[in-house]
Amino acid sequence: MLAAAGRALVIMADPLRLMFLALGVLIGLALGVIPGLGGIVGMALLLPFTFSMDPFAAFGMLLGMGSVTTTSDTIPAVLFGVPGTAGSAATVLDGHPLAKQGQAGRALGAAYSASLIGGVFGALLLALSIPVLRPVMLHIGSPELLAFAVFGLCMVSALSAGTPFRGLAVAGFGILLALIGADPQTGTLRWTFKSLYLWNGLPLVPVTLGLFAIPELVDMAIARRSIAGGSRIDSRSGQWQGVKDTLAHWWLVIRVSWLGAALGAVPGIGAAVIDWIAYGHALRTEKGAANTFGKGDIRGVLASEGSNNAKEGGSLVPTIAFGVPGSASMAILLGVFLIHGLQPGPDMLTKHLDITYAMVWSVALANILGAGICFAFSNQFAKIALIRGPVILPLILALLMIGAFQGSRNWGDLIALILFGILGWVMKRLGWPRPPLILGFVLGATVERYLFISYSRYGWDWLTHPIVLALFALSAWGFLTPLWREMRASRAAGGVLSGYGWRPRVDANSGLYLFLLALIGAMMILALDWRLNAKLVPLVVGGLALIMLAASALDYTFRGTPGAAAGGAEPAARRAQMDLRAPVDGPDRRTVAIRASVFLSWLLAYLALTGLIGMLPATFAFIVLYMRVEGRERWGLMLGAAAGVTLFCYVVFDRVLHLAWPRTLLRVLYPEMSEFVPSL
Repeated sequence: MLAAAGRALVIMADPLRLMFLALGVLIGLALGVIPGLGGIVGMALLLPFTFSMDPFAAFGMLLGMGSVTTTSDTIPAVLFGVPGTAGSAATVLDGHPLAKQGQAGRALGAAYSASLIGGVFGALLLALSIPVLRPVMLHIGSPELLAFAVFGLCMVSALSAGTPFRGLAVAGFGILLALIGADPQTGTLRWTFKSLYLWNGLPLVPVTLGLFAIPELVDMAIARRSIAGGSRIDSRSGQWQGVKDTLAHWWLVIRVSWLGAALGAVPGIGAAVIDWIAYGHALRTEKGAANTFGKGDIRGVLASEGSNNAKEGGSLVPTIAFGVPGSASMAILLGVFLIHGLQPGPDMLTKHLDITYAMVWSVALANILGAGICFAFSNQFAKIALIRGPVILPLILALLMIGAFQGSRNWGDLIALILFGILGWVMKRLGWPRPPLILGFVLGATVERYLFISYSRYGWDWLTHPIVLALFALSAWGFLTPLWREMRASRAAGGVLSGYGWRPRVDANSGLYLFLLALIGAMMILALDWRLNAKLVPLVVGGLALIMLAASALDYTFRGTPGAAAGGAEPAARRAQMDLRAPVDGPDRRTVAIRASVFLSWLLAYLALTGLIGMLPATFAFIVLYMRVEGRERWGLMLGAAAGVTLFCYVVFDRVLHLAWPRTLLRVLYPEMSEFVPSL
């Protein structure tokens, strides 16, 4: 093994192969910065160029690209509260508050150094574990994968801002959203409402960006200031402070790296899940985290970034050892195996061991190079937080809309982005946890698929598998521990039932409770007419979600002093907030409502312009109009910024990615115009 590792290093040290590796790293960094793009887009983009390469250069370029998208996706997550990829959503929770405090450089420095350690650690685990884990992986089947999914849901939902009932209800709603579309068991169309867009289900990209990105832009528009406000940017000194933070919390970074690499090796547990589980682990194990996470705690950034970079090495384990892709991007990588006549499995651990270790070196070198490039330019990135809101906001929104359209390249993506953006902003303002919703959405189809496979193969005997029993026990512990803690707190305050009265409390939260109760109830009623296999999971999950939602609603409505019960909201001093907090020092409620409505009007105007004249012309017009009306900016600045963003989108999305732009009214009326304006 050592000899093979040495040969692989010598082979990868060839200048031409290093050049291809560096090219992949640069492309990966660029894709990570743009919301909505990521490793799978890059893999699909670079795959045709690998046909004429030797295997070492081909895997070096592809793995170099895929390994660093979760390094640069930190930049929009920290600066704008917009996750560059699904793997950086948890980074937003503490990274963006740090940017608002003028500590963007510190957050970025900590993120890059944690990503570097996590990525190299994942590569090291890959190097050491393939021969050892092969027999272990053979014992992981559909029951174990189901148990992993349930474990992830329960752990994150139980950490839902001290409100486990509310968190599990939201997670159940997320699972129901994931089940929209054609049922794979029976072909039943579930909640599609005769819309062709919903047949394949809701895409992850517009849902994630809607829940986590749009609310931050709304709050920026409401505050009418730069991201950092009046704070000074900490620049270079902040970066080194972030590196010192990483070294000071080295044991946390090592733990989450282990966790990320291990979960990455489990097929179906992707980047959208791993960072949340790692963040939850840090929240539960780090001293004092319950009072500081979500407010700008550097440990939250370290937990998320250390884990999501480590998963790349872990996901290569089942890909190489069994030919089972550990993630969606690994599925494309399997095509490179076939192109170059390689067969995943025992041959990769014997005859082609040098290629396997070349992959290890590619991941390690890519993380080192990617982190170095990000450190070099981090000072410039951090200063973006000082740009005025009316200038930076329309630029971010334009990239966000086009990135969301990558979901399925359908008009429905843009509508879904706005609808989930409204839902996400309301949930943030009212203190509802959003992470369980996205986790339920990501894992919902996995839970249903593995449940049916497990039952059809093993009956109910799969419940007795040792790994399943262990994971279900951990899941029960993760859920019941917060409930027990709430009961103890309530008993200390005067009794479990203390604080309840007959005088109901009615406010905006009550409206959200009623909306979700009515929506989930209507979904269950529609499901009653489906075939048994199609409605079994929706009815069970929907029923549990309704029960927990009702319990949380009753607790919130009739408890006179909220805070002690499982479903209510704890005082801020004791609350383990696993989400961004709504601003508490902003304008009054009436002003907030007016400014939020104005921003929604801008979104709808952008959508209407896109439908009329095309996305690229609409982008140019929207940027100019927004900067002029909201910021009274200079014409030179407006036209320059609008032209720059439009040209960038044209080159990247039209000429490189060949994006099929939304169909417009002008194209219907004058089809010949599409020859001159591509986005028509």
